[in-house]
Amino acid sequence: MPSSDSRLLKKSLALLEPQSERFMAHFFATLFVRNPELRPMFPLTLGESRKWVFEALTRCAWSFDQPESLTRWLGELGRDHRKFGVTGHHYRLFSDALLAALQAFSAGSWSDQTQAAWERALAAITAAMTAGSAAGPPGDGTGAARGATAASDAEAGEPAWWLAEVVEHDRRRPGLAVLALRPDLPLPYLAGQHISVQVPRWPRVWREYSIANAPAPDGLLRLHVRAVPGGRVSTALVHQTQAGDTVVLGRARGEMTADAIRSARVVCIAGGTGLAPVKAIAEALTSPVRPQPQPQVRLFFGARTRADLYDLPGLQRLAGARRSLTVIPVAAEEPGYGGLTGPVAEAAAAHLLAGTEDIVISGPAAMMAHAAALVASAAPTARLHADPLPSASWPL
Repeated sequence: MPSSDSRLLKKSLALLEPQSERFMAHFFATLFVRNPELRPMFPLTLGESRKWVFEALTRCAWSFDQPESLTRWLGELGRDHRKFGVTGHHYRLFSDALLAALQAFSAGSWSDQTQAAWERALAAITAAMTAGSAAGPPGDGTGAARGATAASDAEAGEPAWWLAEVVEHDRRRPGLAVLALRPDLPLPYLAGQHISVQVPRWPRVWREYSIANAPAPDGLLRLHVRAVPGGRVSTALVHQTQAGDTVVLGRARGEMTADAIRSARVVCIAGGTGLAPVKAIAEALTSPVRPQPQPQVRLFFGARTRADLYDLPGLQRLAGARRSLTVIPVAAEEPGYGGLTGPVAEAAAAHLLAGTEDIVISGPAAMMAHAAALVASAAPTARLHADPLPSASWPL
């Protein structure tokens, strides 16, 4: 994109930001009035959809000077959108409605140059997402079109979505469960990545969860799910799901993976269910099939109390079978606890392995920010790996 276009896009969105909710409401109204057939592709409530689309547009506007990373992100987004049933035709309808909404809300600053810049930007976004989705045809995300698309999906190498049976449902805490899922077709992923999940109770509503195990011959995917107040999918997975139920899965995504770590000393810092990707990465790094020498991995697992260390027995069994893995539990608010206490970020920073070169962080946003600041001071040359999950994934 020309630098002049980038400046016009940033200025346009900066002017719209204070009224972004009204702007996005107008956009979706325009989209659905012009194309009522698109309404069933979206959740019944659009609050999060409006927020996510505006954030995605802002990310694009501020990333056109980094074309390789932006194209890669848009390609991943396009591939993921196949699970919504999105086709190339839909991108054009989206772009036309967005241009109309932009013009309506930018009357005082709209110009031929601004319109041309947006047209070029949307064409570039459409091209990148369409190219990314070219891996195979879309499904409808409900299972109805599975038989019709399975053969062509197999030829393409990856389906648009997977049906998965819940084979284990283990309630570890009153609001936390560990689930094991068996996809109906092989679902490729790397240790540390996350997948989107849809439950039958809430069609067209997807939530992202990290996979808590490295790829294994049995093909099972394990998820650590905490029920969030008001969270429809998380509540359904924790409280309303049992073995034998079926869920729908999207493709795996995420760049915080074990494959990105090559050093000999690794520290992993996990808070709460942020343990899931960290456990998968630690399992992959210390796997007997990984080329020698294996890295020394020190995994700090933090929670509020001893009882909240919900997966500690499993971690300890894993460490018992992997000599290069050390697990260090941390209880933040239990003074009588026999191990480390206080914030897990502080405990990890105070006990870093000498010569640590890679640090993996996952958990609540505040913990991750605290840990990043501490380890940047304690190990300034170490590479930091973090991949905050999006709160939701909606059609763009």
